[in-house]
Amino acid sequence: MSSFADLLDRFFYRPDEEVGPYLELAPQTDRAQDPVPEEEPEEFLAFMLEGETYAVPIGAVREILKISDVTEIPRSKKNLIGLINVRGEMLPLYDVKVRLRLAETIPTVRTSKDVARSARVVILRDPEGDAGVLVDRVDGVVKLQLSRLEEAPQLGIDRNAIAGLGRRDDLLFILLDVEQALS
Repeated sequence: MSSFADLLDRFFYRPDEEVGPYLELAPQTDRAQDPVPEEEPEEFLAFMLEGETYAVPIGAVREILKISDVTEIPRSKKNLIGLINVRGEMLPLYDVKVRLRLAETIPTVRTSKDVARSARVVILRDPEGDAGVLVDRVDGVVKLQLSRLEEAPQLGIDRNAIAGLGRRDDLLFILLDVEQALS
């Protein structure tokens, strides 16, 4: 057994040994490492659609409103509910449930009486113009680390409007791609 110990002793470097020219070039692991900066979590607005929790980057949200009167637009897109007046600005109001295949048809919404009390309109910033999205309920702001976001699974259906998945504790957040959801 002592011969094995002698072999190990010769194999491993001891700090009291004379350092050869090659060992001087080796990185030193004893040096204090620079601390890795902790990743700052990003903020997302979480909301409910048909019992599932969705989220969009907080920077994409302009404001959150209660539902007001909606003006119907004949022969419009399949997911367009109508137009809403936001302080003199007419904005389109979408139901993304049809786009996400959570519902077959868009609801007929003309006033706040046509939706649940918890329903809200989330006004989203979009390069082609701001637009409102009807949601069942707004849950609030949640912080998620971008490095921990997961890709959206391929489910065999067109889910281009899903940007990915985020997890915090036991909660799963489906991240919505704003541009795709409104198309």
